[in-house]
Amino acid sequence: METPARLEHAISKLYRAFHGNTLQPQCCNHCAVGNILDNTDAWRHLTEGHGTTRLSYVGIVHQRLGRTFQGYTPAQLLQVESIFLSACGFTASGTRLSTRNKISKERLFQGLVAVVTYLCELDGVPNVMDYSKLFEVEHEQPKYALEEVV
Repeated sequence: METPARLEHAISKLYRAFHGNTLQPQCCNHCAVGNILDNTDAWRHLTEGHGTTRLSYVGIVHQRLGRTFQGYTPAQLLQVESIFLSACGFTASGTRLSTRNKISKERLFQGLVAVVTYLCELDGVPNVMDYSKLFEVEHEQPKYALEEVV
């Protein structure tokens, strides 16, 4: 199965942000959606508040017109951000998040996994973060072979 371009783009952006230490849940430019949208914060005008999935008037207009940003609708982008924040340990309060909290790399990874899982679901592709098949056995032997990268 071929990976859709929007998913490939989003995963690439999130991968670079995670490993470049620029994935930051408390910054609209460097959160999950900010990174997917090339480190811009214009998307924040689509929502009533950081972390909420409620579209603002501007977001509703864009949604009804069928506009997409890097292939994602405003509602999908807000869902991505909500999932990311929740997996990183934040609650959707609709208010600006405190910038005093340092997020661990493990928490960021949990957020990343949750977002990639959702993005894969949106495109109807198997979850690229799911390694459970590697541990399936049949007749006491691995069911699937691990392809080694040299």
